Amino acid sequence: MEKFHQKPNLYVGEVNINVKNLDYSVTFYQNIMGFQVLDKTDRKAVLTVNGKTPLLTLEQPDDVMSKTVNTSGLYHFAILLPSRADLSVFLRHLVQTGYPLGAADHYVSEALYLNDPDGNGIEVYRDRPSSEWTWKNDLVEMATEQLDAQGILAESDAEWNGLPSETIMGHIHLHVGDLKKAEEFYTKGLGFDVVSYYPQAAFLSTGGYHHHIAINTWQGVGAPPPPPNSVGLNWYTLVFPNEAARETVINQLHQVGAAVKEETDFYVTSDPSGNQIQLVVK
Repeated sequence: MEKFHQKPNLYVGEVNINVKNLDYSVTFYQNIMGFQVLDKTDRKAVLTVNGKTPLLTLEQPDDVMSKTVNTSGLYHFAILLPSRADLSVFLRHLVQTGYPLGAADHYVSEALYLNDPDGNGIEVYRDRPSSEWTWKNDLVEMATEQLDAQGILAESDAEWNGLPSETIMGHIHLHVGDLKKAEEFYTKGLGFDVVSYYPQAAFLSTGGYHHHIAINTWQGVGAPPPPPNSVGLNWYTLVFPNEAARETVINQLHQVGAAVKEETDFYVTSDPSGNQIQLVVK
């Protein structure tokens, strides 16, 4: 994979979501998705692909509610595989299990889409080499076309053995209530660049990636945040290359009127639609 998820870029590191039944969800994320359990309690499970780095955390809150509609929050989190051959192995695994899925060719990437048992959206994708992406006026060309599933399946006949250890969190796609306000927060506050537009959606990145974050108003303009005990997103992390870079962004967030709270090992902020972000240095 290329270096879009390394220093000096700003990128998504970990995602934390609510589920209704922790044990049932852990079984799905192990057997269908191929994660490993790093740590587990009665109400929380930390999942990994390399046995040491948290990538996805599941929580079962008290009085948990089913996924809400017409609210802001998670559209999907996106798992980036190292290669097309890895996507081939994963696709064959899904076909063999019979788990329902969607698929698309986005020019910059090839993607599979599925939902976990509670309706949390998941994308699993591989990037085409950035040398094959088309840019015009600082915007990258993306679309939603039919996936060459047979071509992908022909890439590898290897046996599925879970997610590769090099798998990372490629991006996150969020529902927001006001696209303009959210775009201002992510650009002027967090320092991302807009790299593509889609009807009622914007795609943002650092370092020339096709997107680390996407935002849309597909749940409706003015969509409110979901209840905190609802299935869906709790928070996600943005990884900074160093303390100075994070401090710069914290100052920018204050300038756009965003609240920032200091915790023990990180800072917390939220976009204008209530999507919570942990600002971490690694």
